[in-house]
Amino acid sequence: MGLCDGKGEFASGGPQFDNPHLMSERSPSRTTLLPALGLALGGLALAGAAWMLPVNLLALPTALLREAGLGTPTVSDLGRDLLGREKLGPAALILKAAQAVADEGAPDLALAWEEEVARQPALVPWGGWDPFLEPLFNRTETQGRTASTPVLAVFVTREARAALAGFLSNSRSAGVRTLVELRQIDRTQQFVPATRPGGQALDATILMTALLYQGEHLSDSLQREVRRMAEAAVVADDLVGIEPFLLDLLSLGKRLDWIQLTEFSRLTDSAQTLREFAHLSRLAADDLAILYAAALAADSADEVAGYLIRYGRQGLDDLRFALGAGQGAVRQLLARQVPVSHETGPTIGAMAAFGLLHPKLLLAAKYFGMLLGAFLVFRGLDRVFAARTTAGALPHLSSGVLAILSAALIVAATEPFLLKAAAPSEFRFSSAMPVLADISDTTSAELTKPTSAMDFSTLLTIGFFAALQVAMYLICLLKIGEVNRRDVPALVKLKLMENEENLFDGGLYVGIGGTATALVFQVLGLIEPNLLAAYSSNLFGITCVALVKIRHVRPYKCKLILEGQEALVRAAAVEAKPEATSTA
Repeated sequence: MGLCDGKGEFASGGPQFDNPHLMSERSPSRTTLLPALGLALGGLALAGAAWMLPVNLLALPTALLREAGLGTPTVSDLGRDLLGREKLGPAALILKAAQAVADEGAPDLALAWEEEVARQPALVPWGGWDPFLEPLFNRTETQGRTASTPVLAVFVTREARAALAGFLSNSRSAGVRTLVELRQIDRTQQFVPATRPGGQALDATILMTALLYQGEHLSDSLQREVRRMAEAAVVADDLVGIEPFLLDLLSLGKRLDWIQLTEFSRLTDSAQTLREFAHLSRLAADDLAILYAAALAADSADEVAGYLIRYGRQGLDDLRFALGAGQGAVRQLLARQVPVSHETGPTIGAMAAFGLLHPKLLLAAKYFGMLLGAFLVFRGLDRVFAARTTAGALPHLSSGVLAILSAALIVAATEPFLLKAAAPSEFRFSSAMPVLADISDTTSAELTKPTSAMDFSTLLTIGFFAALQVAMYLICLLKIGEVNRRDVPALVKLKLMENEENLFDGGLYVGIGGTATALVFQVLGLIEPNLLAAYSSNLFGITCVALVKIRHVRPYKCKLILEGQEALVRAAAVEAKPEATSTA
């Protein structure tokens, strides 16, 4: 046992259990340190598990696409189905698509296609059999051809046009007869009239359209639209209104054989979609098989065209990936109309099936998990740093605010297309507008493409500034806790808090310094010019200082003022009591 020193404290040499101040400093840290660390680690694990959930706000993870494609027909399966219906031309394009996506069934499909070609070689130029081709089958130059032949190359010949005109003129369909009448109209803008020398292309395209109509190869909506345009052209005696459609059909007729064209037109719901596909077939001619296979897999050319016009080459790569995963993946991608997130990090694959059925619910669980995990991490750190601090010094709201900010930063960093927009599409329609300019000045001809994409260095800079302010916030909390633990009167603590005002304003100093540094780096070309990266430092600094002073410093000072006033009142009462006794 130690000896008492006369002041109510034990001298050195024995355990000082009777000192209440030492007990308050030692025992809480022992009892709360391990649970606090466990709370922080549990929060990290929860946030990590939420991050690995296979769902994104503005993108489709590859895990979801693979899950969507499980058990659904592959590209090779679609090709075998077409061969079973004697659609040799479409099957040939599907075979190319299967080889492009490295489908496992591509070799077997190639053998099956070669066997079918050897069995019916006469069908190869047309791509298959169609009873409405009977007038042309033995009267054209397709005899002896062993490869798929673009339909326009057959229809443009004089013999084929004469046979088609004779066959279609006897049609009982009012729409077919209206289309045939277009051949006699001389007023055009983009074509040479069909009745004049050089008008073979227009004549063949009109007859091709009429044969598609006669054979009911057009979708219902497209058929009605074509008939309306044809009737308007006949009434106006002018082909201007229907010429764009005929030009797009001509473009496809130069690339597809007859059966390929009929299968495609069945999936096209409007002239606008036909226009978009013709545009895509010119810009991405080498990937025509991918476009065609995606349209057949989705049973809709409209969704494919809209997706590719929006996302360009990147969308084409995403579509190729979906085709490799299966028909279900293609339909899921086109139904969502978002890019694919090719993240290579770990994912919880078991949740992919749930994400397909309930994507919004899984996304909400992911964000809530990140928020709760961040809250637990900061709450655990609060308990570690403030193990010997009174309950009012570090309120729970600090953990909540930091958790919200941190979760928002994590979401922004992990969502691939939230801050960084998809690249501008290379497939968008563009037109050249004549303007008055000095063409001798080459700088006036330079075009600048606006973009909303955010460079990675900008994101890294913003994250660094945010981390600095979080560190500054924690330092301020530690200083408040240090002052609170001092065994001095409340008024002395109040003076110590006033002495630390410069520290509590440190977030502003760091923010201003970060802004100046970022602007200098932008001038030197070390980071991309972006004012958001520079001024985000100021914004984070203002937020940090406001949070420290309003939420922590002000309430704590108010508490110290009240405690100091109570101490003064007690001291005055003690002094007044002896005076009153002596007077008595």
